[in-house]
Amino acid sequence: MEIGEEVLSLKGCVLGPVLFNIFINDTDSKIECTLSKFADDTKLNGEVDAPEGWDANQKDPDKLKKWAYVKLLRFNKAKCKVLHLGRGNPLCRYRLGDEGIESSPSKKDLGVLVDEKLDMCWQCVLAAQKANHILAYIKTSVASRLREVILPLYSALVRTHLKSCVHLWSPQYRKDVDLLEQVERRATKMIGGLEHLSFEERLRELRLFSQEKRRLWEDLVVAFQYFKEAYKKDGERLFKRVCCDRTRGNGFKQKENRFRLTVRKKFFTMRVVKHWNRLAREIVEAPFLETFKVMLDDALSNLL
Repeated sequence: MEIGEEVLSLKGCVLGPVLFNIFINDTDSKIECTLSKFADDTKLNGEVDAPEGWDANQKDPDKLKKWAYVKLLRFNKAKCKVLHLGRGNPLCRYRLGDEGIESSPSKKDLGVLVDEKLDMCWQCVLAAQKANHILAYIKTSVASRLREVILPLYSALVRTHLKSCVHLWSPQYRKDVDLLEQVERRATKMIGGLEHLSFEERLRELRLFSQEKRRLWEDLVVAFQYFKEAYKKDGERLFKRVCCDRTRGNGFKQKENRFRLTVRKKFFTMRVVKHWNRLAREIVEAPFLETFKVMLDDALSNLL
């Protein structure tokens, strides 16, 4: 269940976010379900195996309502939605105070549109639409077709929508991959002098990766940080290193788990392991992140 929280605005104040977080710090006191807080968005997550479990989960929204009353705050009930996940979900109805909370088949969370099946198709459509709108605006408002003009605009304004939070919503189906790839096809075709070349030739001429290869590059960069850099402690919890005395391979292989559901195989922690294990030893043993990026660029440039 997800609950959005609206309180007194502190916009314009440098200390606003800090003061706000201090003010709502005790929101999760006496809450039994998992409560996630990010700025003014609060998400309450609970499990229901049977309709009888509704009573236990309903207690937490009731506690939040009482907490808001004591704090002299109010919830924006128009933004409060319930997102039911999982097969066989009893689809219990919840209330906030005296009013029921509407169910929603999808919900945008920090810019990522997630549906009840954890299917990222709608997010791919949303990202492609935003990118295409900006690309069309560039095409109509910028007269120059020089690569020195179009390429920086594409990288700064268009591609950012195709890569934002991509580790969470990487496309699961070929049609979604092609949908995102079409944006880059249009962008590279706008550059003068390259119209007669094929898409692959335009990418080589501009020294660009396809969107699919770019997502792989970013996945491996984040994986390096989980295994050897800033997120190493979290990586030890999310991944499991293979214990093997064999010298064949890169010597830093991770265990590949097996799952029945295709959607689970597409999660970052699952899809990145196969590609990581295929990297050469000298790449995974890079001493620094920047060195790893340079070596990874060379490796993926030679990958068809």
